[in-house]
Amino acid sequence: MDNLNTLTRNQIDDARASAHGRSAHLFLHDGPLRQTVIALTAGSALDEHNAPPAASLQVLRGRVRLTGGGHEELTVGQVTALPHERHGLLALEDSAVLLTAVTEVPHRARGAAAPAAARG
Repeated sequence: MDNLNTLTRNQIDDARASAHGRSAHLFLHDGPLRQTVIALTAGSALDEHNAPPAASLQVLRGRVRLTGGGHEELTVGQVTALPHERHGLLALEDSAVLLTAVTEVPHRARGAAAPAAARG
């Protein structure tokens, strides 16, 4: 079992040592479920990218701005669902976030009703 406080501290240290000011560690991978600690130094960013089918972001340390469709600012302890459109992340101070993502969702789970034949 991983300790989230230790992962956060280590990733921030790694981000500070990185020329790009960022570091990430995927620590849980179970089927379509992924959990990653991402650290960014102040002013560093993750450029806009496509969203997975379902994801949330929790701030573990610092302050970040979610960019793209809006400019939502998040601080320690806050959690939000990620938008389904392209988005990015900007660190307003040295920060670490917990990204929880589901990389695939069965067609049926997306709200589609099962075909009449399948319902019996």
